[in-house]
Formats: sequence, C-alpha cells, structure tokens
Amino acid sequence: MVMEKPILIIEDDPLQLEMLARLLQRKLEMGAWTARNGREGLDVLRRDEGQSIRLVIMDLNMPVMGGLEALKIMREQAPGLPVVMLTGSKDIDDAVQAMKLGATDFLTKPFESERMIVTVRNALRIGTLTREVNRLHSEKQGVLRFNNLIGSEGGLAEMVNIGRRAAVTDIPVLIMGETGVGKEVFARALHGESGRSGKPFVALNCGAIPAQLVESTLFGHEKGSFTGATQKTAGKFREAEGGTIFLDEVGELPLDAQVKLLRVLQQAEIEPVGAARPVSVNVRVISATNRDLQELVRQGLFREDLFFRLNVLTIRLPSLRERCGDIPALAQHFIERFCARDSRPLKIVEESAVRLLQQYNWPGNVRELENALHRAMVLSDRDVLRDEDFIAVLGKAEVNEGQVQVASNNSGALTLHDAQGLFKTMAEIEREAMQVALNAYAGNITQAAKALGIAKSTFYRKMEEETEV
Repeated sequence: MVMEKPILIIEDDPLQLEMLARLLQRKLEMGAWTARNGREGLDVLRRDEGQSIRLVIMDLNMPVMGGLEALKIMREQAPGLPVVMLTGSKDIDDAVQAMKLGATDFLTKPFESERMIVTVRNALRIGTLTREVNRLHSEKQGVLRFNNLIGSEGGLAEMVNIGRRAAVTDIPVLIMGETGVGKEVFARALHGESGRSGKPFVALNCGAIPAQLVESTLFGHEKGSFTGATQKTAGKFREAEGGTIFLDEVGELPLDAQVKLLRVLQQAEIEPVGAARPVSVNVRVISATNRDLQELVRQGLFREDLFFRLNVLTIRLPSLRERCGDIPALAQHFIERFCARDSRPLKIVEESAVRLLQQYNWPGNVRELENALHRAMVLSDRDVLRDEDFIAVLGKAEVNEGQVQVASNNSGALTLHDAQGLFKTMAEIEREAMQVALNAYAGNITQAAKALGIAKSTFYRKMEEETEV
C-alpha cells in the first residue's frame, strides 16, 4: 500500500501506544510504525530512509533516550519531518523547549481523540507543504539532483548512472523516450549535478514554436529586423548563458533552424536575426525527442550532421510499464503534491488499488499516472483511494496477462474510428463512453455520471435523446 504506515509513534507506555495506533487506523485508516524509546524510533527512521514515514508522534519522557534528545537528532537528519510531542507533565517549559527544538505541535495527556486527529491532519499537511516548497525551490534554483528522482534506485538506476557520468562533462546529451516518461525532469537533474548547477536552465518545446518564429525565439533578433520586431530580444540561448538549454522535441525543428543550431554546437556562437555579427555563447545543450531521429534523417527531415552532434551521448528513458515497481513511490509523490497545492488532507492508496495501477499499460506514462491520480483524488471524498476510484478514471478494468485494458461495449478498447477506419461522430463516441461507464458500474447511473464528470440529469437527458433517435 502506498504510505501504508505514514506515521511513527514513539511511546514507552504499551497501552498508550496501542490506543493511539488504533485511533489512527480507525479514524484515518492510516497504519503506524511503533517504537518504545527515542533510540528505537531513530532506528526505524533510518531504515525507512524517508520512503514512507511522514509524521512522528513522540512522548517526551522515555527510558534509554527521551523525546527531546531524539528530537534534536531528528531535526538534523530529517529537518522537514513534522514531530508532535506528547507529555503527561503540565509544565509549560517542556512545551516551550520542544517547540524551540522544532516540534510541530505539543499535546498533553490525556488528549481528546478529536484533538489528536485534527493535530495529525494539520501536521501531515504542514509536512506535505514543506516538501513541495523544497521541491519547487530546488527546481527553480537549478539544483534538482538525481537522488531527487523517484526511481533513481529502481527503474531509472541504469540511466541515472549514465547521467551522473555525463553530468561532469559538457558533451551534448540526447534524451529519448516515449511521451510522458519525464525527459525534462531528467534533464533538470543532469543540469543540477553538473558544474552549471545553480545557473539558468531554460526549457523550450521546439514543436510548440510557430515555424516563422523559431530562429527569433532561439537566437534572438534585432529591433526592426522583420515586421513586428519593435524591440530587440535576446533569445533563449542568451537567456541560458552559463547554464543549460533543453530543446524538447528537437526533431520538430525546421531545416533552416537546424543549420544555425549546428553552428552553435560547432562554434559556440549564435546569429541573432538581423545582427551584423555572431554572438558567442556559453551554453550546454541537452535535447530530447520521442521520435526516431535516424528515420527522420533518412526521410530528409533532419540533418545528419546535426544528428551526430546531438547524439554524442544518448540516454533512453524506460516507459512506465517497464518500471512499474516505481509506481507506488510515484503515486505517493503525486498525491503529496496535489494535497499541498489544493490544501487537501493527505490520502493513501489501498494495496489492491496499487496493484491495479501497476498492471495498467500506461500509454501516457508518468504524465498519465499523474493525471489519473489527480482525478481520482478530486472524485473521492475518502481518505483512502480504492480500486473503484481508479476504475472510474481508467474505465472498467480487466486484468489480462498482467495488463489492464480499458473495456468497451464491444470488448475492445474505445477508439475514434469505426470498422471502416472512418472517424466516429462525437455523438457516437459519447454514446459508447456512456455505455462503458454504465457497464462498469452495473447500471448505476449516479456512479457512471460521476465517473464521466457530468451531472446525473445530463446523463439522463442524453440517454433519452438516444432513445428518441
């Protein structure tokens, strides 16, 4: 289960320990690790290595190692981990000292159950916000590292090893992989581990630039160099001076822009549109594509000399279906991000639902997983995400030889084409989607409408329209 035990309880009283663990399980459906003193608790944290524990609830007075001593060490080893302190003492100085050492909250025994639940929810939210702020800060400052990548010791381990070797040089790197595998995130980590860490990281989707503006966007232009050029612009390469430029979907560049990009790689200088002379630049180039560049070369759509310049080192990122062991950690990461962004209570994913996610094919890779989790969180009112929350997102799930397929009313996947290969009308696609949803929820219109994101009244109306036809 994702975050099966997100809480660590450190308490020397067995009765209090058992009572608190049951309270969290009953009210929040969250399991807990347990320890009898500070030293045992620190051992549990070290073994966990930040993988699942998101909150510590710790008694102040314990044998072997007390709460304050353990808190000091936790603040050094895991500064962002929320810690709620407990004590039977009424001495206000204990609370003051604990808060000075970095405790998130302080409760006296005996505590009310509802007060504890509110405290736990708030502490988990604080921890989630802290981690998200740290992640955004690292990304913005250009210091994201490979050990920040989920799967750096799992499905991405081999590529991370190559990336670390490439990071210490300035050779061009070509990152290949399907759409949604995380090519830009990997490029940011490569930049963050390089000597250019902390310098600009400029990402550009080459396929999203209008053809007539490609050169101006990349290399800048002089004022008056073309109609509409009312002021001088630096271009993305000069914005990235001293750092890294990431050219995503580099295979979409038109041939004339490819010639100028080749000059950058060969001579480290650019030619702004309308400029009288070239401008020297100090920029590392990392490119990415989900297309076969060699095939584009054969078709005459990509320059062979540029391909060899970009392809000094190729890193091919695996699809999500090739690294399904990373899905639980990815799910936890995305859930925490959404909870922080939307100010929602922390959720967990039931074990059977995790298996469902691991069996699905994920044609959209990590990006599709992220979207599926976000929608499931929006649609579910529970603290625990279950199978039905994801079936509502992915369609009616059928496990077949280790993979989950989305079933339609004709036992195949939903498609945009009919048997003759022609596009179906929107009405036909809509009708088929409604039928799939009804089948998935055994004719329950309320659940089917919720899964499709439409009002129940709309669902009824469309059904009546279909009957009339």
